[in-house]
Amino acid sequence: MTGSGHIRFTRSRVTLALGLLAVAVAGAAGGLLLARSSSPPSLSRQPAAGEAIPLPPPRTDGPVSLEAAIASRRSVREYGPEPLSLEDVAQLLWAAQGITDPRGYRAAPSAGALYPLELYLVCGRVDGLEPGIYHYDPAAHALDMVARGDARDDLARAAIDQSPVRDAAIDLAFTAVYERTTGKYGDRGHRYVHMEAGHAAQNVYLQSTAMSLGAVSIGAFDDAAVQRLLRLPEGETPLYLVAIGQPT
Repeated sequence: MTGSGHIRFTRSRVTLALGLLAVAVAGAAGGLLLARSSSPPSLSRQPAAGEAIPLPPPRTDGPVSLEAAIASRRSVREYGPEPLSLEDVAQLLWAAQGITDPRGYRAAPSAGALYPLELYLVCGRVDGLEPGIYHYDPAAHALDMVARGDARDDLARAAIDQSPVRDAAIDLAFTAVYERTTGKYGDRGHRYVHMEAGHAAQNVYLQSTAMSLGAVSIGAFDDAAVQRLLRLPEGETPLYLVAIGQPT
């Protein structure tokens, strides 16, 4: 059975009749369970600083074709002072790690559908959203606040003072829990996690281009400093930053 593993069947001392009944009940409720639990329990987090913030629903069509977005995609390192909208932010987060299938599959491919990535929003200028650090919950399409306050300066310092990180309206931070993938694939799982981060970041690039936003990926930063800033739990490693804003 696919899903997040919230329904478990014991393999001993359970009669066939009870097993069939459990399967029937699970099938009847399958759509609801998949909608609510599209990722394993370890991927879910409780809000760290208040209630979860629901996001506007994503769009699944737009005026720019995929081919045009690929042809136009460039790294943009200079941004104007204009804020992003909450709808913009919701779309970008969904493109990176959003749920795109009732079975819980996401916008970016993942080896074994194990989804080792976590996604954080460092918010500076977004209409309708307080500056702060947020964790994205794909299953709920919502944000959990990690810390209040504009952390872009601190993130830029951790990223070797790269100005796009400081000047962007928002920064996205991809992190990874390697054990989710290496537990199945061994050491080669590290390679799969890095591939997945690239898939997700390219989605952000193309979505930004389609929305006439500028984006640039950042790989040079102090891992320990970013880990402290994002308040990552033990076993979670920062991999990739993407700065996004209105191009000048």
